[in-house]
This record gives sequence, structure tokens and C-alpha cells, in this order.
Amino acid sequence: MKLMRLGISVILLSLLVIMFTGCQPEFVPGTYIDDMGREVNIDKVPQRIVSFGPSITETLFALGLEEKVVGVSDYCDYPEEAKLKPKIGDAFNPSLERIVELEPDLVLTLEQEQLNRELDTLEIKYMVMEPKDIDGILRNIELLGKVTGTGERAEQLISDMQEDISNVTNRVENAPKVGVFYIIDATDPNNPWTAGPGSFVDALITMAGGENIAAQAQGDWVQFSLEQIVSSAPEVIIIQTMVGGIPTISAEGLEEHSVWQEMAAVKEGRVFIIDGDLVSRPGPRIIQGLEEMAKVIHPELFTTEVLEPELVELG
Repeated sequence: MKLMRLGISVILLSLLVIMFTGCQPEFVPGTYIDDMGREVNIDKVPQRIVSFGPSITETLFALGLEEKVVGVSDYCDYPEEAKLKPKIGDAFNPSLERIVELEPDLVLTLEQEQLNRELDTLEIKYMVMEPKDIDGILRNIELLGKVTGTGERAEQLISDMQEDISNVTNRVENAPKVGVFYIIDATDPNNPWTAGPGSFVDALITMAGGENIAAQAQGDWVQFSLEQIVSSAPEVIIIQTMVGGIPTISAEGLEEHSVWQEMAAVKEGRVFIIDGDLVSRPGPRIIQGLEEMAKVIHPELFTTEVLEPELVELG
């Protein structure tokens, strides 16, 4: 009887352990595939992580891993706490000496051949995190959750993002398509740079109920002639902010240009500025970029109670 009672006690204790730990996915050592198709063996939870991408850093912080982030690129500026982390240059001009000093057990980097070759030489373990689409962003969040032992938090973040995506796409599903011209860089207003097919911006415009007038261009980032823009007659013009939160041209700049000023979108004040970080960084805040894009393209479908994007109308 004593042995039976002891056996029952052990079983009950085991069940309690499962109940209280089962909801927290344990880290599982194994081989993981990064965005370059590389097999990376992760045999223990990384304790010292270096990030070379602003979107990667944002994801790490969103997963509650800020204490394990020991170094970030010069461009990692969100959240505010990321600015306080030691800087290690950027993917094109890395400070290898600084990286070695930080003794990372995992570096999260981009598809930058020279840097990654040098990390190989230094025998520093790294994973390339550079998704190509929205699904890729979600997959990377899931991957980071598995690699860092934060699977439950990653699943919740993904679920929240998917819900927000559905909220937007469901609202605009039956709305008429709105022609959009997106300005990345208008330093030369006669041949501005825009987002072509395959870019995150192009995907967000479509998901937000718009039609990118540069959707048939060749390449992710392309120059679009003024003649092409005029002939496409965009209904909405969106200007992206660059580094420092400043766009390369304003609505006033378009109004003063002899050709731009004649476009209906400019005449009727449908020129908007949007935070470039939200729409070009492949991390959790891409959903905020989608919401802001939808607010601009279909303002009639979104009340201030539903979405309150940080948009500034310039016109």
C-alpha cells in the first residue's frame, strides 16, 4: 500500500509539473534553418545576442529578450532602450573588434556576404534574418521564439499581428481600389524613387485596399519618371520619411513643382507622410504600417475609435 501511495504521489507530482510548465514551451536544442537556407545548430538558449538589423532588434525586444541583447547596429533605434545598447556598426561597416569583445553566443544578421564570411572566419555562430514578405516576418518571429525559448510569447505576438492584419483586410475587402504613388526619395522630383513589386510597401498598399501604380515596374525599388506618374493619375500620394524622420520632399514641395502641382492628388490635398520605419522594417511594427496605410487610402472605412495612426496631412 505504501508503494502504491508513493507511486500515486509521484504521478500527481508529475502532473502538477506538467500543468505549471507545459504552458511555457521549453527550449529544444536542434538545427534551425535561417533565411539563407543555412542550417544552424543551436544547442542551448543564447544568453548574449548581437543584432545587426533594426527589425531584428525590435523583434527581440517584443519577445522580452532585451536583457540578452548585448549589442546592436548603429541604426537600431526602437524601442528607446535599444539606443542604450553597445553599438557594433552596421552590416556593411561592422566593428568586428567590438563584436568579439561582446562575446556573443549568437549574432542575428542580414544577407551581407562580407560580414557573414568574417563571422564564419571568427567562428561566431550567426543566423541570417531577412524575410521577403509578411509571412516571412511571422516565420522569423516563430523561429526566434524557438531559438530563444520564448515560444509562447512569440505565438501570442504572431496571433495579435494576424488578428490586426485581418481587421484591416476585412474592412477594405469590398472597397474600390485606390491608385497610390509611393515616394521613397524625391531628391530628384522628376525621377523619384518608389516601391516596386515584391517590396513590403507594395504588399502593404495592396493589403490596405490600394493599387500601387508602380506594381508593374522592374525591381523592389525603382525610379519612376514624372511622365509615368502623370499618366497613371494617382488618387493618393504617400511620402515616406527617411533617416531622422524627414521626407525628401513635402507637399509644399510638390505644390511648387510645375508638373506635380497639376495632379489631382496634390491639388485636392491627398498627399500624406508616413513613418518609413513602420513600412520598411520587417518586424512587428509592420502591422502599424499597414494600419496607417489603410487609414490614408480608405479613411472613410476607419473611425478614430478603430485606428489612430500617426499620420500628418501635408496640404
